[in-house]
Amino acid sequence: MTNFIARTLALLATALAPFLATAQSSEGPGTLLTKYTTLGPQLERNAFGRKLVLESTETSGQLSGSIYAVIDHPYVDVDRALKRPDAWCEVLMLHLNTKHCAVHDSGNASGLAVAVGRKFDQPVADAQRIDFAFHAGSAVANYLDVRLDADEGPLSTRNYRIVLEAVPIDGNRTFIHLGYSYAYGTAARLAMKGYLATLGSDKVGFTATGKSNDGQPAYVGGILGVVERNTMRYYLAIDAYLDAPGAPQLDQRLAAWFDATERYARQLHEVDRADYLAMKQKEFKRMQSGTP
Repeated sequence: MTNFIARTLALLATALAPFLATAQSSEGPGTLLTKYTTLGPQLERNAFGRKLVLESTETSGQLSGSIYAVIDHPYVDVDRALKRPDAWCEVLMLHLNTKHCAVHDSGNASGLAVAVGRKFDQPVADAQRIDFAFHAGSAVANYLDVRLDADEGPLSTRNYRIVLEAVPIDGNRTFIHLGYSYAYGTAARLAMKGYLATLGSDKVGFTATGKSNDGQPAYVGGILGVVERNTMRYYLAIDAYLDAPGAPQLDQRLAAWFDATERYARQLHEVDRADYLAMKQKEFKRMQSGTP
């Protein structure tokens, strides 16, 4: 296996949260509200310091991951912001590995062309592109249903889906479900195996699996660790964007995302703050100019 393949799959793992699997699907407002009630104790008492529940599962050749969370934003603001495709470019770009994002329209349909790469500055031409179809809206009042779908990706990956659902729970708070899924073939499986044996061997997720020898919590590793890290990264990106959605608020948004990830440094720390901010300022400027 070449270093190129291993690094390519590593960036897919860290940039698009490899939730392989049974494709994530929308649950509907009734099911989502029931989930809110069922998860109540976990939302109130957990290790995240937030009203948040993270779930990840693995089956034969498939992975799935979801976050359910209460966010301190009125539903009307969440709906207004996140049903726009350009807002999703702003969200996705906060991630270390997203190098570029552009909205394209074809008739009544919208899509996102997303380039993912390494966790340092690199030309867009050296990144990998994934084209998402964008769907937003619902025939049901007070229910936001956003889906990003891509048939194909690099290295035999396919059937990408990102799902965001939201319902109001009171005047100032919203309950959301964020889910990811994608399927993969042999090349991707081998590359991921190489990544986890080398570059990703010491990385962990959030689910505690017991105690280490020094009495500290031991966390899930491997592919489930990858899933959990990236679920959290994208949840934090959505939260940071909703806190500071305006174009003049980019500096605030970048700083908020980085500082939020550093609360979970064991899982999420990758680069220094100054390096992240400098890289992202350059990438956002490139995106806003419209030139890859």
